[in-house]
Amino acid sequence: MASLNVGNLGEYLREQRRNAQLSLRQLADAAGVSNPYLSQIERGLRKPSAEVLQQVAKALRISAETLYVRAGILDAERDRDEVETRAVVLADPTLTERQKNVLLQIYESFRKENGFAGDEDGEATSVPADDDADDSDSDSDPRRTAG
Repeated sequence: MASLNVGNLGEYLREQRRNAQLSLRQLADAAGVSNPYLSQIERGLRKPSAEVLQQVAKALRISAETLYVRAGILDAERDRDEVETRAVVLADPTLTERQKNVLLQIYESFRKENGFAGDEDGEATSVPADDDADDSDSDSDPRRTAG
């Protein structure tokens, strides 16, 4: 069987599985996929669907977006920093799920404040920033009028 150019995904999954100290069988059970199928994904012989990647990501407690990028489902160049930042937060074993969610909400609010916002598909898109804006609380509020 020929490789489908998803070796990078497979290597990454294997590394994440080993970091989580899970056997192939344990991860397959946790993700709800068969052991042979997961093995083929890790060896780069199968390209999983987004749904399977989401199940595997949940079982590994990592970002599904990171797996989507590695599988070529999301554009690797688009918002790589955002995806990696989210992945780091989600993978941190010292944080609770609530803390991770709060951190990601704060992160997204800062991104929006700095000129980046998500579109309806959850994909981040750049919003043009005001060149005159700065980080200080100045009198540049457009609601104020000179008087």
